[in-house]
Amino acid sequence: MFDLSGKTALVTGAASGIGEAIAHVLADAGASVVLADIDEIAGREAADRIIQSGDSAQFMQLDVSDDDNCRAVAAQVIEECDILDILVNNAGIGHVGTILQTESQDLDRLFSVNVRGMFSLTKAFLPAMIERKSGVVINMASIGGVVAIPDRLAYCTTKFAVVGFSKCLAVDHAKDGIRAVAVCPGRVETPFVKKRLAEYPDPAKAYEEMAATQAIGRMAAPEEIAAAVLYLASDEAAFVTGTAFEIDGGFSGI
Repeated sequence: MFDLSGKTALVTGAASGIGEAIAHVLADAGASVVLADIDEIAGREAADRIIQSGDSAQFMQLDVSDDDNCRAVAAQVIEECDILDILVNNAGIGHVGTILQTESQDLDRLFSVNVRGMFSLTKAFLPAMIERKSGVVINMASIGGVVAIPDRLAYCTTKFAVVGFSKCLAVDHAKDGIRAVAVCPGRVETPFVKKRLAEYPDPAKAYEEMAATQAIGRMAAPEEIAAAVLYLASDEAAFVTGTAFEIDGGFSGI
């Protein structure tokens, strides 16, 4: 059992899916968790579910694409909690298309959330982590940040950037006691994916096709990704930094 007692964590994109699962597992391991999301209603409901289970959680509204909002939330967390031990940059958005089906504004939109949001929030928290000589930054990339996925040019471009950012952050600040890791999931059966599947003429067939991209023959549950994040956030992973942690059901091996 990984023990995060006495630690404070912030998870972006925590109102549902992978982010909510991460918040739950970190709180269950003893961390005080700040759930951050642009969706205030869903975010507060997610925090309430953690509180009702007997763990510590609070919600803060955050648009990661807004630099000022990132700085304000970081300042509030540091003021209220004194320090942030674990930052999970999970918020992200996607786009389907090749370069010919992608406009510059599509790329800008994805970069503003997937890359710049991660950059801005990490930069806002990092000085306090460096002062304490301790901190873990876990960035949600994708297997699409390690290998190319057809019709996902903008998405993969941003996720490759997440992996590169994580590696550079780890190298630059290892001497400061900071660890940084990119988590690279394959397909995950989140509420967003379920909603997309429901839009297909044959949802069951669409699921089978998506599941078949993993050698294991199914999509991951959000809790399986959260379990990997729990390990990476823990002291047991003290020697893990600067890596792309693949948890893809064999996607990259097909």
